[in-house]
Amino acid sequence: MAIRSVPRARVLVPVGLLVAAGAVAAALQGPSDGVGSGPQMSVVADTTSTAPPAVTPAAPGNGPAVTPTAPAAPTTAPSTTTAAAAPTASPGDAVAALHSAVDRAEGAVSVAVTDLGTGQSLSYGGPGHGFATASIVKLDILATLLLRTQDAGAAPTAAQRDLATTMIENSDNDSATGLWEEIGADPGLDAANARFGLTATEAGQDGYWGLTTTTADDQLRLLRQVFTGDSLLSATSRDYIRELLDQVEEDQRWGVGAAASDGGFAVKNGWLPRDSDGLWVINSIGRVERDGHELLIAVVSDGNTTDTDGVDLVESVARAAAEAVTGS
Repeated sequence: MAIRSVPRARVLVPVGLLVAAGAVAAALQGPSDGVGSGPQMSVVADTTSTAPPAVTPAAPGNGPAVTPTAPAAPTTAPSTTTAAAAPTASPGDAVAALHSAVDRAEGAVSVAVTDLGTGQSLSYGGPGHGFATASIVKLDILATLLLRTQDAGAAPTAAQRDLATTMIENSDNDSATGLWEEIGADPGLDAANARFGLTATEAGQDGYWGLTTTTADDQLRLLRQVFTGDSLLSATSRDYIRELLDQVEEDQRWGVGAAASDGGFAVKNGWLPRDSDGLWVINSIGRVERDGHELLIAVVSDGNTTDTDGVDLVESVARAAAEAVTGS
């Protein structure tokens, strides 16, 4: 299969940002990354602090109650606050593990996670850096399609459902291109994302949907549209998306699922070698069950020397971030 490609210069941003809030919530380089790839959200402004991450709780079950936290001095111990249940592991150890995981990055990496039960969230890394989505944008394409059909008072056609199934479960790129055209390409994706509350995601141009740029925080916002009732998507639409995510083919079930304690997770991954330098984009987003906690996690990265290195990085960051939020 011929691969359309758009050279893009390597951009690496040092990782060292963390901001905390109650809760925070994208044309591949052609049609082949299948080689193996609410509105009520609030954005916390980037800072230049290199302080350890702070985990801040929100009221359980009440969604995003935003509580901006001032940067702590780099030499001080991590700032943590106790949520409904006291953590069973040392917050300092969990934060140190997250630092250690992020320090492994050969390029840039960012993670955002929220605990749907306690409201605790964190966002760490990649300040001001837009990450290419690769195939995680396929979730956004499907959410956009369903929003458009809802607006029309209709349901997806049988043909659209067939494309959606192969796009999500098998990460098929031709199917993604077909639905990209159905949603109105980049203008259609951008319009839906504005409604979803995604503030830092820009659709890829000229058919290159995998070169949509995004952030971990925006991907968390998208996940909230799929996995919570605080959503523009109907319960029927949300259930349909979850069903497809639960059936992603076995060789693509890596990534944020590494943070699950009992194998319970739903995931969409993206992977893409850049033509300009051969370095890899490796991304993973999804829902994870961990020790009785239901987590939404998004990890985005670029500048990885190999795909294996990128997967290892994403999984270690997801595990460490999950521990930092849940204390387990």
